Amino acid sequence: MASSSGSGSSGSLSAATTAALAAGAGTEEELRALMEQRRAKRMLSNRESARRSRMRKQRHLDDLTAQAAHLRRENAHVATALGLTTQGLLAVDAENAVLRTQAAELAARLASLNDILACMNTNAAAAAGAVAVSLTAAASAVSASSDPYLAFDGAAALDDLLRSCPEMFPLC
Repeated sequence: MASSSGSGSSGSLSAATTAALAAGAGTEEELRALMEQRRAKRMLSNRESARRSRMRKQRHLDDLTAQAAHLRRENAHVATALGLTTQGLLAVDAENAVLRTQAAELAARLASLNDILACMNTNAAAAAGAVAVSLTAAASAVSASSDPYLAFDGAAALDDLLRSCPEMFPLC
């Protein structure tokens, strides 16, 4: 009896099936024709399966290509955003440096102005003391004098004193 020739796949005939067909079909030639028909059907099925596999593989390759292109575009977008952010950071750093310098300059000016105010307050206190001493001395001199024409005018004496020493008594 003839056995199936092929790769031993599930579509091939077993020896028992072949014997039953041979007994029922009659001739060995009919059996060969039947086996050849099944072999051709298997080949066609295998070709179709291979074609579907190639199509799946091509679809997968197309998907991967599209994904790679999308990721390249996204990467370019992220790189652009990173560049803009870096430029912004550098600009803010430069502005912060300028502001720190200005703050230091303003702090120095404030300290200088505070020193000037302290000096002016010290001078004003000393000047007030000097004026009081001068007025007291002038009042004593006038009161000790017997001349009635030497009357003490305190406001005029103070005005004269302030105008005579402008560096000691700065006018605001």
